[in-house]
Amino acid sequence: MAEYENSHHNYSTQSETALQAINTIIQLHFEKTLEKKRAVDQQKKELWKLFQLFFLFLVLVFAAQVNSTRLKCRHCWIPIGLLSLCHIIFYVSLAQTLRCINGFKYQRRCHKLTLGLATERLRQMNTGAVDASAGGKDVMGDEFEVHYQEPPKSYFGKFKRNWALHFGFLILIYVFMVSSSIVVLCF
Repeated sequence: MAEYENSHHNYSTQSETALQAINTIIQLHFEKTLEKKRAVDQQKKELWKLFQLFFLFLVLVFAAQVNSTRLKCRHCWIPIGLLSLCHIIFYVSLAQTLRCINGFKYQRRCHKLTLGLATERLRQMNTGAVDASAGGKDVMGDEFEVHYQEPPKSYFGKFKRNWALHFGFLILIYVFMVSSSIVVLCF
């Protein structure tokens, strides 16, 4: 009888420890998910500010071209060179910001997957603990370990589409600004 009580007490202690560990994992990954969401939101605000400054600069260059009496067609290389330099600097800044956003999104997805797995393990342990007290089923073991999860390789396609969209938009703006500079100065 004493052996049964020791075994039951040992099982109860292991079960409580496992539940605490799973709850800690869930709390950690939930906090990390929120942290990454805030970081993505912050980077998106920075990206929006970057776009605003970029378009403000483009408006100033275009307004200077329209109002200038000294710039002629032979001088169109000056605004085109300035626009090219501006676009290159903007693209480098955009690339860095997008890289940060995509990194945070990837990390957030990993934490969300791990959080989901840990929650599922907790649910299994809770239902398994009820079964164990009734039927003696063992819920401890390797099947309740929670490893860090990563999304499938197809998840990266989302980031490539995002890069392509921003790069295409930047090329369209560049072509529009160069062609409008030529039209304003030469015609």
